[in-house]
Amino acid sequence: QEQLVESGGGSVQAGGSLRLSCAAGIYIRSDYCMDWFRQAPGKEREALAAINRFSTTEYARSYAESVKGRFTISIDNAMNTLYLQMNSLKPEDSAMYYCAAGVWCPGGRWDGRTDSGYWGQGTQVTVTS
Repeated sequence: QEQLVESGGGSVQAGGSLRLSCAAGIYIRSDYCMDWFRQAPGKEREALAAINRFSTTEYARSYAESVKGRFTISIDNAMNTLYLQMNSLKPEDSAMYYCAAGVWCPGGRWDGRTDSGYWGQGTQVTVTS
């Protein structure tokens, strides 16, 4: 049974918006940070956003410079669902987007590993010009 299931991907014109969702299963611990990553063909996986599920401080979220100000990570703890609101999309945002848990926390740095924590199967986002 998949523990992280992404949805909400699709094709959108440049300047448009999409909201990705990630439903977390029962084995995702509530103290795990949750994250969004993406990977475009021929490129390395990129860490986009991380959230500390129960923090209300300014350190509750982290963003990559490439998406800061355009993307917002949020979580509905009651529904155990992670979101990524993506605005002002650009063609270079086209990629497979992955949800993860227990991989990267705000204020820290992702170590590049994909064999730790939990990962979803991904949802494709395509931005056309």
